Amino acid sequence: MHTRTLGSSLKVSAIGLGCMGMSQSYGVPDEAESIATIHRALDVGVTFFDTANVYGNGTNERLVGRALASQRQHVVLATKCGIVVQADGSMSVDGTPASIRAACDASLERLATDVIDLYYLHRVDPRTPIEQSVGAMAALVEAGKVRYIGLSEASAATIRRAHAVHPITAVQSEYSLWWREPERLVLPVCERFGIGFVPFSPLGRGFLTNQTVDLTSLPADDLRHRLPRFRPEQMAHNDQLARELARRAAQKVCTVAQLSLAWVLAKSTHIVPIPGTKRRAYLEQNAAASDLVLTFEEVADLDALFGEGEVAGARYPEDMMRWLDASTE
Repeated sequence: MHTRTLGSSLKVSAIGLGCMGMSQSYGVPDEAESIATIHRALDVGVTFFDTANVYGNGTNERLVGRALASQRQHVVLATKCGIVVQADGSMSVDGTPASIRAACDASLERLATDVIDLYYLHRVDPRTPIEQSVGAMAALVEAGKVRYIGLSEASAATIRRAHAVHPITAVQSEYSLWWREPERLVLPVCERFGIGFVPFSPLGRGFLTNQTVDLTSLPADDLRHRLPRFRPEQMAHNDQLARELARRAAQKVCTVAQLSLAWVLAKSTHIVPIPGTKRRAYLEQNAAASDLVLTFEEVADLDALFGEGEVAGARYPEDMMRWLDASTE
């Protein structure tokens, strides 16, 4: 496994592991297989593991903490704050200093660790100035509870303001052939300030793999039931893209997922994707993409295939769009 550097000095494996799906959103959790997948990730050289306090309402942090306990000093552990679960099970955004401090202490306990390597603000709180949120996170660095800080789903304007308060090591956002919006403003500002970029869902929530996503076969609580791009009327168009992508993967003698990850890796040496999986077989395939090199022409061809307007359907439904940072220049 190759390595890359986030920010000025946080060295991680070129491909990390997103752990959310081990506890929520994509089918029935299988703790034994999930832990085995984390252990297999260590075997193949993955050192970068991503979780959050709200994944499984804390259960994901506990699972990841247990799985990594014996190798804690050899891995980079990332988690998040800023989304809180209410008593009725609903979630809200809270980026106030008090909430961030409390969330950090709770995450440290669940992860069974003394320090969080990379601590993200999961969503920007529109009611709290980003300077206050980042200031609280900077205080956690000073206290030795956190090593580096990051932002998730932040706009370019917010990133600049945050970076002026304390160095931002990484920005996490959805990014893939399937969703390329960060290329407009977020990736350029990260390049300008030397901030690492960590794409989640780099495989398009399963679309950019060898597996056909059929909503009728998915559990009722699977997140993809809510996403416009997976609705039948949109997939009728998007499946054409999937077939073209599969044809290119066959020519490259690799899987569709590997080709998709290689494209992400080729976009910048400061990009570290975190494909999520809870199965060892998929983990091994994803990790192998670290060795797949695309030519300039191959990258340009994929750029054109998934160019602006080629993918049908919105990224999120309206109720999820309100969680995104709307700050402007």
